[in-house]
Amino acid sequence: MSKSTVQLDDKYTQSQGQIYLSTLQAMVRLPIIQRRRDVSAGLNTAGLITGYRGSPIGTYDVALWAAQKHLDEHHIQFVPGVNEELAAATIKGAQWLDFYPQKKYDGVFSLWYGKHLGVERAMEAMKAANYSGVSKHGGALVLAGDDMGAKSSITAAGSDLPLIAANIPILYPATTGEFIEYGLYGWAMSRFAGLWVALKGVTDTIELTSTIAADSEKLEILTPEGVAMPDEGVHAFRTDYMPLIQERRMVDFKLPAAEEFARVNGINRVTLDSERRRLGIVSAGKPYLDLCEALTQLGIDDELAAELGIRVYKLGMTWPLEKAGIRDFSAHHDEILVVEEKAPVIEDQMKHQFYSWRAEERPAITGRKDDAGAELIPGHGETSVSMMVDVLIRRLLAQGISHPRLDARIAQIEERRNQVAQLPAVNAIRTAYFCSGCPHNSST
Repeated sequence: MSKSTVQLDDKYTQSQGQIYLSTLQAMVRLPIIQRRRDVSAGLNTAGLITGYRGSPIGTYDVALWAAQKHLDEHHIQFVPGVNEELAAATIKGAQWLDFYPQKKYDGVFSLWYGKHLGVERAMEAMKAANYSGVSKHGGALVLAGDDMGAKSSITAAGSDLPLIAANIPILYPATTGEFIEYGLYGWAMSRFAGLWVALKGVTDTIELTSTIAADSEKLEILTPEGVAMPDEGVHAFRTDYMPLIQERRMVDFKLPAAEEFARVNGINRVTLDSERRRLGIVSAGKPYLDLCEALTQLGIDDELAAELGIRVYKLGMTWPLEKAGIRDFSAHHDEILVVEEKAPVIEDQMKHQFYSWRAEERPAITGRKDDAGAELIPGHGETSVSMMVDVLIRRLLAQGISHPRLDARIAQIEERRNQVAQLPAVNAIRTAYFCSGCPHNSST
């Protein structure tokens, strides 16, 4: 065996083998890969990154500055925003490149970043930019950092509902590698459907370091065929001033095009399968990771799941929910359990879609509440592995799903929990303060 020389910059330069990097470093690598892919496709594009720092993406700008030479080499400009909405307006302007005959590039692929409070602050600018559209060879991504547990925020919230209000599709990566994969899908979807696309990140997935495959340039992205488009197209154009026409184009053409893009590229996929359809589980992002670990603790592997009739559908795009895929997965199950945090974004979409199904196809849906109306998965706080173990046990027992191996695991878990000592409550008072790295430390 020969030992190869390892460099710190391998995470940005290496195109094969394995690389070790954090999720925020993956978000630095992402635009570099996009530029390489564009050049390979015969396009001369540039990249623009702008936004406003804040936990859990507070050190993204540090990672970008550290990689400045690689950004320069790939024609990517990083310009921190004065504030969140001006950053969004800057990206809107970058998508108007085609309006100018003296342009030097075929398009500018752009990325806005900010925490969920920044998403809320910039929403009007984002919505206006989304309705205006993007350039054919540009595209716009939103990296939304959600502090689900309010570890460094004054509110515990997600960015899903504001993004939905702006009609911005949401991709929810679960791993460091998926931030790159979904980022490439996001820019391709943005270009195809003419709209902005969001990448949802939470503390547990953004503050993550992993070893991943370095061959993202080889990701095959399919372009849907036969999708209905308006006569004027879906991309930004100079004389597009009519709000109601923009709204119709968004609702009737852009969002359906985004759904079809997700369907053709298999962004939502079955990860645990069975010929029997008893308990189906739908999840995405960080809750999906909690679900997978809970299944492992219960001893439910591929073989046992196939025997018991347990199936799992992992969503890459949580909104809008692609209709054909969720119907194909869910039909004829006894029950579909939706595992998600905060607002029931996935669950509400499923109930809306399933309502029109024939009764013999339509499964019961549980998530926020069980079939008796009792709380199952809270709509506040964060999901956890322990919570998912409890939820699975409740639903397996309710469906009468049993197996000697499973029963033994449940008994072991209950025995361990009975041995856990409860600590007395402590009434501690936390003094309010700004996070040490937060720009509000000095600006407020």
